[in-house]
Amino acid sequence: MGDDKASAVLTFLTAEYHAFESAARAGHIEQAWRHLERAHIVAQARLWPHCRSHWKMLIFAIGLRDWREAGGQMVRLLLAPAGNLTGRLPVGNSGRANISAFARAEIPPDLLAFVDPGSH
Repeated sequence: MGDDKASAVLTFLTAEYHAFESAARAGHIEQAWRHLERAHIVAQARLWPHCRSHWKMLIFAIGLRDWREAGGQMVRLLLAPAGNLTGRLPVGNSGRANISAFARAEIPPDLLAFVDPGSH
């Protein structure tokens, strides 16, 4: 990935995580999840950012006492390295436990510029 694209991805992820934190503090739970999901879609092709997105989802789920989601995030934290190492990642997957960890989804159009189609 070129330096410009890597910088754009980092800027995007930082903004989404800040927006997540703001929404969570305001009690806008669905909006907070939406920011984490968007971050996951962009981070997915990069091992450490991918794991970080699941870690943030896990911590959020625990804070909400959403044990089903927390369990799903623990499984995804275990699967993420294998997916990244083998390149077998479900493009566009939101990363949430209510979606199969293997299901592909359409990438929202505004995120296409941040996703490297060759990495999926």
